[in-house]
Amino acid sequence: MTDIIAVIAEHADGGVNPVTFELIAFAKKLPEAESLPIQVLILGADIQNPAREIAKASGLDVVGYEIPAMPVYNGELYNQILVRHFSGAPPRYVCIAHTSSGADFAPALAIELNGACIGGIEDLLISEEGGCFARPVYGGKAIAHIRPPAVTSILTIQPGIFKSDPPSDQEPGTVDIRSASPTPRWWHSNGVKQMAVDTQGIAEAEIVVAAGQGIGEQENLDLIDQLASIFSKSAIAGSRIVCDLDWLAYGCQVGVTGATVSPRLYLACGISGAIQHVTGMRGSEFIVAINKDPSAAIFQVADICVVEDLTTFIPTLIETYRQTRD
Repeated sequence: MTDIIAVIAEHADGGVNPVTFELIAFAKKLPEAESLPIQVLILGADIQNPAREIAKASGLDVVGYEIPAMPVYNGELYNQILVRHFSGAPPRYVCIAHTSSGADFAPALAIELNGACIGGIEDLLISEEGGCFARPVYGGKAIAHIRPPAVTSILTIQPGIFKSDPPSDQEPGTVDIRSASPTPRWWHSNGVKQMAVDTQGIAEAEIVVAAGQGIGEQENLDLIDQLASIFSKSAIAGSRIVCDLDWLAYGCQVGVTGATVSPRLYLACGISGAIQHVTGMRGSEFIVAINKDPSAAIFQVADICVVEDLTTFIPTLIETYRQTRD
């Protein structure tokens, strides 16, 4: 095997996770892609159809490892197979989605390959010196620019950042499905229990009013409800912590592990702006953030920043709106 750029596909229920095509688009933008081939790897059970879909849409060669004993993700088995696949010729880059599974196995893979791991990438900067990766640090309050070392680099890329390319009009890539029987040493899965979560309301709303832990207490959700009620086609959403606290149902969660929304207006109330949340609302047309912390990371992506206690600002906003209507 010669040096390559590897992309690890994500799939579920017989289909390809759209983030896979975002990873491919990212890989093609790497300066090294001009001289190194890109290979897509897909691991798990029932991968024939997803592998063919990737090869047809991207025009890239796909290598699959069929593992009947792994119906759901298992990071230990992923790394066993990938280390074996890359033995003798470590790749220049391995591109992985910064999802719960990707962030789980990527650091361990870097150790196994004696490489580096750069996580949560949200931008690629190219200069005469080569590529440089940008990732948030300090809870999203700053951006670090990291130039990869001259060793294998394991990269995790934030979903929703790099737009996937349209389907390729080239010949489909080859599909090479191999069998694998790795043995888990440390853990195994008992299966996945799917929660009944309905995110249709916030996904279709034109105006989303989102609550974060900064609202203070559950009772202040009444203010969020009142604010949402003055707009038509609106919906209430929340950050992960608000849903974990059971203040809102998980169907209202926006972020990496929740829904991705792109409303005309996004009102972020008491939301700090962690990258996990911002990833899910970055596509909003206009963002207004209300937070009493002037250094809140959410202000970096907001079009209008309101530095004020929301329990003071929201009632004033609602009253002013009603007076204007009258």
